[in-house]
Amino acid sequence: MAATQSLPVLVLKEGTSRTTGRDAQRANIMAAVALAEAIRSSLGPKGMDKMLVSSFGDVTISNDGATIVKEMDVQHPAAKMLVEVAKTQDVEVGDGTTSAVILAGALLKRAQELLDQEVHPTVIIEGYKKAMDKALATVDEVAFKVDPTDRNMLKEAAITTLSGKSVVAGHFERLAEMVVDAVVQVAEKQGEKYKVDLDNIRLERKKGESLDETQLVKGVVLDKEVVHPGMPKRVENAKIAILDCPLELEKTEITAKINITSPEQMKAFLDEETEMLKELVEKVAQSGANVVVVQKGIDDVAQHYLAKKGILAVRRAKRSDVEALAKASGARIVTSVDDLTPNDLGFAALVEERRVGKDKMVFVEGCKNPKAVTILVRGGSDRMVDEAERSLHDAKCVVRNIMQEPYLVAGGGAPEEEVATRLREYGRSLSGREQLAVLKFAEAMEEIPLTLAENSGLDPVDILVEIRAAHAKGQKSYGVDVASGKVDDMSKSKVFEPASVKKQAIKSATEAAITLLKIDDIIAASAPKKEKEGKGSPEEGMGGMGGMGGMGGMM
Repeated sequence: MAATQSLPVLVLKEGTSRTTGRDAQRANIMAAVALAEAIRSSLGPKGMDKMLVSSFGDVTISNDGATIVKEMDVQHPAAKMLVEVAKTQDVEVGDGTTSAVILAGALLKRAQELLDQEVHPTVIIEGYKKAMDKALATVDEVAFKVDPTDRNMLKEAAITTLSGKSVVAGHFERLAEMVVDAVVQVAEKQGEKYKVDLDNIRLERKKGESLDETQLVKGVVLDKEVVHPGMPKRVENAKIAILDCPLELEKTEITAKINITSPEQMKAFLDEETEMLKELVEKVAQSGANVVVVQKGIDDVAQHYLAKKGILAVRRAKRSDVEALAKASGARIVTSVDDLTPNDLGFAALVEERRVGKDKMVFVEGCKNPKAVTILVRGGSDRMVDEAERSLHDAKCVVRNIMQEPYLVAGGGAPEEEVATRLREYGRSLSGREQLAVLKFAEAMEEIPLTLAENSGLDPVDILVEIRAAHAKGQKSYGVDVASGKVDDMSKSKVFEPASVKKQAIKSATEAAITLLKIDDIIAASAPKKEKEGKGSPEEGMGGMGGMGGMGGMM
């Protein structure tokens, strides 16, 4: 019996590492906090940019939180949780990704302090849940309702978002107006509320010119050229046919042979083929169309006959382009030329091929009431165009959020400080150790104004004392004014943000922190031999952030 008991029992595969208890929690929190610290310096109008170099040598320069964490080659599973927070924030509301990650990191850092004081993770989690509910209620309380069609308020919110993007500095006003025009144009009223589908605001990008040349086209820009040199390059009062079928003769499904014994038969065969293509073009012309956009191919012979009829044609258009064009022009997508009628045609005041940079593009402009529009983004370099596109994406998300949920809060860390002030009052009313967690949550919320002050070159301690004093007096909209370098009323400075962005950031960050605090055991399988030789084992990545070595090089 004694001999049996002395035998080792192998439950896990050889080479598997296991970290338990406090060590596991500490490793997870360290990893998540390290990621949050990495992107912390990119918050706010005075935030810095990050240069991210991929394993292929591709360079991305950005201060957009979601882009930074996506491009980082994050290995540690706990840090990957924060990457998910940023992605969720980006998908749900499109802005506030940096704030969400910083907040999650701050919550975990404060939780570690409580764990060191022997407070149980379950108690911290309960306290954080109560604090989150109170924080969301506070944001609702300090938010004020606006008219979703008030262009001035929409523009101020778009400017606030764009001011955090260094690449578009000096172009805020113009770009904000453009985004507001685009979103208002595609918004659809459903009952009392507005619905905005952001897919209907397309961002086409072309390197060249400068950011000043970025323009809003109330219609669609097709990254294609007119298929035949004999076709008109400009058509006014265009009647547009959209075809989801080829203007060419398809091969039969069954394999067939035709025996031709004389040149006359060959000629007759070719003539018949030409006649059939001519008939296809004739049907298109009879519908009254003078512009044809085809999702598939157009035969050379068909191109010739279309040119003779004076019809402008574009082939192999992308599915997304075709759908946007149908929404913009009011055309119906037709799957067979035989079914094409005048009622299926869309209208545009002008369809024109223009040279943009090195390429030619087809502009469809002047649609009567377009439900799809295009912003053509220009810039001096690929990286500038990329970052401008990301900035405009965030701005259109913010304007969309306000139209769908018309509540705003002041910016500059004002709502976060107000939440912190209310949570301190609320925490004192709680008995037991949960009070400690609620007070730590309040401290974590102050990380946002603190970071804004640091990134603007201000003294964070002075700013924190000032902003706390202002909120203690009931000045709810006082935040960090990075332009003047002091604590001021952000409503007067016209710095506004959607309440939905703040609420989503608090929810995502708290849920990520709670998930990581619940983990007390990390069991990591051994890596395949190749990885062990080249990349280092997962134990290294788990324990001391070795797996994020690539990230360290980027910071």
